[in-house]
Amino acid sequence: MIGILGGMGTQAGLDFCNKLAILYRGKIDQDYPLFLLYNKSNIPGRPESIGTHTSELSNKINNKRNKEKYLKVLKSLLKGCRLLKKSKCKFIVIPCNTAHYWYNDLQKKIKLPIINMPKEVLNHTQKNCKKNSLIGLLATDGTIKTKIYNKFFDKNYNLIVPNNSLQKNSVNRAIKLVKMGKVKNANKIIQPAINYLITKKKCKKIILGCTELPIAIFAFKSFKTIKNSKIFLDPNLILAHSAMKKYNK
Repeated sequence: MIGILGGMGTQAGLDFCNKLAILYRGKIDQDYPLFLLYNKSNIPGRPESIGTHTSELSNKINNKRNKEKYLKVLKSLLKGCRLLKKSKCKFIVIPCNTAHYWYNDLQKKIKLPIINMPKEVLNHTQKNCKKNSLIGLLATDGTIKTKIYNKFFDKNYNLIVPNNSLQKNSVNRAIKLVKMGKVKNANKIIQPAINYLITKKKCKKIILGCTELPIAIFAFKSFKTIKNSKIFLDPNLILAHSAMKKYNK
């Protein structure tokens, strides 16, 4: 059984489950994959809990306040993972990019495999993009600040992020609007950041590095459109494929 630690945010977790079910649709109920979603929406805000980045390991975070925030989120994530482990899940996925800042400490404490979303996005990208390509990254401030994607991509690709104004007024606002259920507004608000990366920065692909963003960008569009996108790399979609590959082993 696939263990899904969701609630970061709730729409993003449901989006992952929906993609998992559509990608591996069965002819009858019994053909669908077994999965358990723990919508743990009470996990403290991830971007707000990062502070100044020094290291992924909690014992190397110098600032006491930042360390306390880090440990508070880690404790909540651990609680969620332990419930999934107790429920006999075979492995865990976390459909939240920023939460992977806690990945190393989380994996050390949970004796159950956790699929690393950014790493799976890299594996997918290597099969579909030429080396040294310009790739845009739309993500939370926390994901950008802590270089969650850079540590996987910088060796072979050039990651480009929006300027500060677009990050604040386009990306961050769109993410917030999706969490509020205002998807149509989010779709409109995110467009300037997309245009900046494609037109001005000449990016060949764009990683939707916050799981709210595919909901905004593909608002009201068919699943076929999402699956066949030539521009966007959807970590939730990639993670669903990776989860099923592991599930079927």
